Amino acid sequence: PNPRVAAGRPQHFQRPGMANVRTRARVATGPFQHHQAALAEGRILLQRCAACAAVQYYPRAVCAACGSDRLDWCEASGDGVVYAASVVRRKPEAGGDYSVVLVDLAEGARMMSCVTGVAPSSVRIGDKVRAGIDRSAAQPRIVFTRRDAP
Repeated sequence: PNPRVAAGRPQHFQRPGMANVRTRARVATGPFQHHQAALAEGRILLQRCAACAAVQYYPRAVCAACGSDRLDWCEASGDGVVYAASVVRRKPEAGGDYSVVLVDLAEGARMMSCVTGVAPSSVRIGDKVRAGIDRSAAQPRIVFTRRDAP
């Protein structure tokens, strides 16, 4: 018999207090999961570094600007300006064209998303946009609408 296997399980699963590692439900508690839970509640959160005051999106364990792990959560206003825009072309039966944008948020972070409610080719650099939460997919996601859209 293999000395690393005890009672039909690999030895690394037999540590004290860890007998059911493989079957125990794991609760994810990292920054991304915290962010997703806030989206499900209808809130858009950003991270602000307590060491250098940088604001970042997407959620991380450390500040992208200085490497500090002293990150606080702040709620985004939702206001932004399109920094870059592109159109992804798809066949109509595959869902049709959609926009891909980089948006500079009022708080200072930049995020990638899409602009909905207007023709993808009409989205321009400098357009003022407002963030919203699309709950139609399996996980909620942030999308933007143009503030001057009818």
